[in-house]
Amino acid sequence: MDYYLSTAKTLLEGVKVTITIFSLTLVLSLPLGLILAFAKKSKFKVISKIIGIYTWIVRGTPLLLQLFFVLYGLPIIFGSSYTFSRMESAILTFVINYTAYFVEIFRGGIESVSEGQYPAGKVLGLSSFQIKRYIIAPQAIKKVLPTITNEAITLIKDTSLVASIAIYDILKYAKDAVGHDVRFEPYIVAAIFYLFLSYIVVKIFEKIEKKYAFYA
Repeated sequence: MDYYLSTAKTLLEGVKVTITIFSLTLVLSLPLGLILAFAKKSKFKVISKIIGIYTWIVRGTPLLLQLFFVLYGLPIIFGSSYTFSRMESAILTFVINYTAYFVEIFRGGIESVSEGQYPAGKVLGLSSFQIKRYIIAPQAIKKVLPTITNEAITLIKDTSLVASIAIYDILKYAKDAVGHDVRFEPYIVAAIFYLFLSYIVVKIFEKIEKKYAFYA
């Protein structure tokens, strides 16, 4: 038991890194995804096409490959001015990746909202921005919350990929402990931490779903 406790104490340092990457990714990618989803449905075909290409490339390539590209590829292609720290590279990559997925998720939610909402908003004297902000967006968000919850849980697990670029998250600390102590228990402790974080995320999103239950 003492070994489990000491291992958990060590891995807690990695939990801080995992939560940081997870939180910043969600805080940045969710609003970006919603904005780009509306932009993709705009009348400007060029903008819609660019966003479509962006989501196609990002969703069609492995996240780990994107992580390597941002950390190692950008400085080679564009010069040293595009050199980022490992943590900056991780956050940038995750935001780019998850924004692409959220664009398509929100697009589906927006398209599921009745077209009649737009003329109804115009009758009320609302601008196009106000209709999207106060009428369309809340209903779209409500419809896609279960999908976003699944993506958030996936994000927690995906953060373990940063161990491949020597960032000390939960998995990296666990791997080092296994290598040092030649024992399997650190992986069990790591699994418990991931399960606990996933449980917390589910509970948070359940509360958010109750908040949006008002919208039909």
